[in-house]
Amino acid sequence: MELTAKQLAEILHGTVEGDPSAKVTAFAKIEHGKPGQLSFYANPKYEQYVYTSKASVLLVNSDFAPRQAVTPTLVRVENAYGALADLLKYMAEQRKKYRRRRSLRSRIAWSAKLGRKVSVGDFVTIGKDCRIGEGTIIYNNVTIGAGTKIGSYCIIYPGVHIFPSMVIGDRVILHAGCIIGDDGFGNAPQPDGSWRKIEHLGNVVIGNDVEIGSNTTVDRAPMESTIIEDGVRIDNLCQIAHNVVVGKNTAMAAQTGIAGSTQIGEGCILAGQVGIVGHIKIADHTTVGAKSGVIGNVRKPGETLWGMPAILHRTYLKAFAKFKRAGEEE
Repeated sequence: MELTAKQLAEILHGTVEGDPSAKVTAFAKIEHGKPGQLSFYANPKYEQYVYTSKASVLLVNSDFAPRQAVTPTLVRVENAYGALADLLKYMAEQRKKYRRRRSLRSRIAWSAKLGRKVSVGDFVTIGKDCRIGEGTIIYNNVTIGAGTKIGSYCIIYPGVHIFPSMVIGDRVILHAGCIIGDDGFGNAPQPDGSWRKIEHLGNVVIGNDVEIGSNTTVDRAPMESTIIEDGVRIDNLCQIAHNVVVGKNTAMAAQTGIAGSTQIGEGCILAGQVGIVGHIKIADHTTVGAKSGVIGNVRKPGETLWGMPAILHRTYLKAFAKFKRAGEEE
């Protein structure tokens, strides 16, 4: 998609300094910018590249005052980093503009009801009594189990498996290969040392504006529901066990695992490879550092934890400093 500096300024509510007809067709980091590309400058540590960049257009903050001559045309905006996010969203939406398509190679049950402008790719299976809202896009090789309800304007990428009776809200994005609603890891030990499988008859309920990454699994509950509330962001390769509740606007990075029946508060941040044991509660706005293991309740909102087992971040740093000094002693 080709845009001029003038068009960019109109989209981002900015002003042009330089050639308003300068054209861009791609994005690049400021240190790699070439003619025909757009870059941005927001972090002062990269200022040196402002004066060497060959990019055609450069997004900058409105208060940026260059110390040397600048080659690219500048588009000044209130917040360059935020404007870049807005522009990337705009470009993505242009690419995703609806094109109605219901593949003849898909299999849709007669009792399923699809809203207006629903797109269905090749080899999609939609079970009986499903309900799919207006404008939802379902890519190739998706399976949607019987009785599932999916809201409006969702995007379901290739290879997603949604088991029967799931409930998914509006504007949800499910990335390739994620699994919603398979059985949780429920097994009862037997006197002879064997295991007896516990059947899972509950479901998964996903709120509005949720995004779930590739190859992430959200298990169904044995009874009642596993719940992902509005605005949650889950990265690739995460595991959400049965009966977990993830509060509004919580974000978790890749390879995080949450064991069964744990409740995560609102606005929490879980960094990569965090592990959380089952049957505990995490207070609102808790931050857990990468590779940390939470083994007990977190009762006070807004705390930052780190380590294995996870403790207060400042306590961890003090303890680590002593550990390091002890290791250096001869």
